[in-house]
Amino acid sequence: MSDKEPPNPFEEIQRQLNELFKDSNIKVSTHTFNESDIFDDAGVPDGGEASLHKAVSATDPLEKIRQFHLKPKEIRDYLNRFVIRQDDAKKVLSVAICDHYNHVRQSLSGKKTLAKEYSKQNILLLGPTGVGKTYLIKNIARLIGVPFVKADATKFSETGYVGSDVEDLVRDLVKAADGNIELAEHGIIFVDEIDKIASEAGAGGRDVSGRGVQINLLKLMEETEVNLFSPTDMMAQMQAAMEIQRGKAPQRKSINTGNILFIVSGAFDKLSESIKKRLTKSQMGFGAAQQNNDEDLSSYLRYAETTDFTKYGFEPEFIGRVPVRVACRALSSQDLAHILTTSEGSILNQYYDDFRGYGITFNITAEAILAIAEKASTEGTGARGLMTVLERLFRDFKFELPSSAIKSFDVTADMVEDPLPTLTALKEESAHLQQDVWRADIKRFAGGFEKMHGFTLEFKPLAEDALIKAALESGRSIQSLCEEKFNEFEHGLNIIHRNSGQTVFRLGKLAIQDPDKELSKWVVRSIESLKNDP
Repeated sequence: MSDKEPPNPFEEIQRQLNELFKDSNIKVSTHTFNESDIFDDAGVPDGGEASLHKAVSATDPLEKIRQFHLKPKEIRDYLNRFVIRQDDAKKVLSVAICDHYNHVRQSLSGKKTLAKEYSKQNILLLGPTGVGKTYLIKNIARLIGVPFVKADATKFSETGYVGSDVEDLVRDLVKAADGNIELAEHGIIFVDEIDKIASEAGAGGRDVSGRGVQINLLKLMEETEVNLFSPTDMMAQMQAAMEIQRGKAPQRKSINTGNILFIVSGAFDKLSESIKKRLTKSQMGFGAAQQNNDEDLSSYLRYAETTDFTKYGFEPEFIGRVPVRVACRALSSQDLAHILTTSEGSILNQYYDDFRGYGITFNITAEAILAIAEKASTEGTGARGLMTVLERLFRDFKFELPSSAIKSFDVTADMVEDPLPTLTALKEESAHLQQDVWRADIKRFAGGFEKMHGFTLEFKPLAEDALIKAALESGRSIQSLCEEKFNEFEHGLNIIHRNSGQTVFRLGKLAIQDPDKELSKWVVRSIESLKNDP
C-alpha cells in the first residue's frame, strides 16, 4: 500500500477558479476536504440514490464479515439453489471466497501480520454467455453481505476522458455500500467482457488502449488508494467545494483496494480455438482433445494455461494477478429445462408473477418445458435464451388476457410451437363472459372518475352497450374510450353542481354518442331551473 497521500482535487479547483477570476476581485478558497462534507450523518451520499446492490447493516455494517465462518461446501450448496451445473466453478469460487473472507475476518480482528503474508485470490471466470457467471457472483455477495458492482471492461479507457476511468469501479462500490467506505473496502468488483481488452499480437500490434486499461486495473487489483472523487468529475468536486463549511472533523479522502476482491470474466471465444489447436498439435493432452471433439468449443477453456492468456493479448503482470481461474461449461437443453423447473431464480417465476398481477394463472406441462428449453438452446445465449423464448411465447397472451374474461390457461408443447391458435381458442371459449368484463371496465372508469372529481356517473344499460360497441369497432379499450369521451366532462358537471347541488348523473345512449352535446343540455337545464327557483 502506498504511503503517499493522494492529491487533493479541491486545491486544483481553487487554482483553476482563481485563474478564471484573476481580473476581478473574486477570490476562491477551500479547506481540507472531509468525507463528511459529501456524506450525511448516516454515511449516505447527498443526492441521487445509487441503483446498485446495497448491503449495509443498520448497526455494524461489517458485522457479517466479522462473523464470517462459512465453509466451502455451504457456499456451494447455497449457489446450487440458484445456478444449475457449473460444479467446477462453484467449487473453485467457494474455496476462494472462504479463503479471502477468512483472511479479512482475521485482519479485522487485529491480526495484522497476516496482511504481509497473504496473496489476494482474485478470480478469472471463463465461459460462454448466459451460463451463470454474473449470477454466481451476485448471489455470493448477497450471501456474505458485502457490496457488489459490475461493469463491462469495454466501457473503460486508459485515460478516462473517452469512456470511464477504472477507478470509478471503486467509487461505485462506495455508493453500493451507502457511502460506508470501510464496508466498500471489503466488497466485490466484477468486470465482465475482460477478453475484449486484449488482442493477439499481429500486423497492427496489440491494442494500446486495452493494454492501458489492463495496467490501470492491475493497480487496483494489487493495492492502491483511490480518491473518492474522480479528477474529471467536476460536478462532484464543485458539490464538495460548496459544502466545505459544515465544520466537521477531517475524515478520509480515499479508499484502499487491498481487501476488495476482483473477479473478471469473459467468453474468450478465440482463446478456445487456440487452445484446441495447441492440444491437437501436442501429443500431450491427446486423449482430452479426443474426448471433446463433439462438445462445444468453449469446453476447451478448462485447459487454459498462463501462456495462452499472454499470447491472447494479456500482460503477464495482469494475468498473474488473477491466479484463480476456472471455466464455466456451456448449458445443454436439459440444463435449461432444469433451470426453469428447479432454480429459485427461474425466469418462469417472473411470468407467473406477471400474470398473477392480473388475476391470471397458468399451468405448464413437462413437454412444454422441454420444448422451451430446446428453442432456447438454439438461441446460443445460454440461460438468456429462455427469456427470449418465453417473451415470444407469452407476448400476445400478456397483451390480450388482462382485458379478457380468461383467468387460467395451460401451456402445452403445441402452444410453444405456435401460440396464436391457443390464444384464439381461449378467447372463443370465454366470449360469452366478455360482456361482463367490459361492463366491469365501465364501472372501474366510473369509480376512478368519482374518486378524482367527486361526481358519480351511472351508465344505463343502453349506454354500456353503446360504449362496448364503440370499443369493438375502434379496437380500443373501454378505459381509453371513456377517457376520450369524458375528458372535459367535469367542468360542465361543476357548473351543474353549483346551480343545483347535483352529484349523481345517469348517462344514457345519447351521452355516449355525443357527450358534449348532452352535457350542454344538462348545463342549460340547470341554469333554467336556477332561474325558475323562487
